[in-house]
Amino acid sequence: MNKQAIKTLLNTSFTDFSTFIDTLSNHRFVVSPEGKWSAGQQLDHLIRSAKPVNKALGMPKFLLRFFGKPAAAKSRSYEQMKDAYVAELGRGGVTTRPYIPPVTEANQREILQQQMHAQRDKMIALLDKWTEEELDRYQVPHPLLGKITVRECLYFTAYHNHHHLHTLQVREKPNQPWAEQLERALF
Repeated sequence: MNKQAIKTLLNTSFTDFSTFIDTLSNHRFVVSPEGKWSAGQQLDHLIRSAKPVNKALGMPKFLLRFFGKPAAAKSRSYEQMKDAYVAELGRGGVTTRPYIPPVTEANQREILQQQMHAQRDKMIALLDKWTEEELDRYQVPHPLLGKITVRECLYFTAYHNHHHLHTLQVREKPNQPWAEQLERALF
């Protein structure tokens, strides 16, 4: 995927998540069913996850040399990054402490949505400062996947947003039988 395709992918992943959040009632935004994160907490988690990506994208590139050179001459594809992340989750990979969100309240929704949009806009703007070659030349550390190229990090970010969106969509699926809808409304 070239830079323009990555920008489109990132924009779509952030926007789709944000749009879905807007469809939820305040109750559904803050409820944490079965010990899982609420929609608000997932929103907060995605913001926390985007910030270090933006920090890396904005750093002088010579500082990124600290993380070494990528072992492979070419970055993995979006599908390969998705598969690597899903495999890591399957092996028991979990979120590390800096990315664990606190409990969120309904009155935080607008602020969190604004922060999500700001992170998206910043990421897309910062990407303009990178050449296609540089996206594959530099790598950054990822808490679950180890060192990955900047291009792979952007692929991961887009997939990560979609992963959390899918989690919420499955939880909030419409047209459920009445008993399941009642249970959703109560919890």
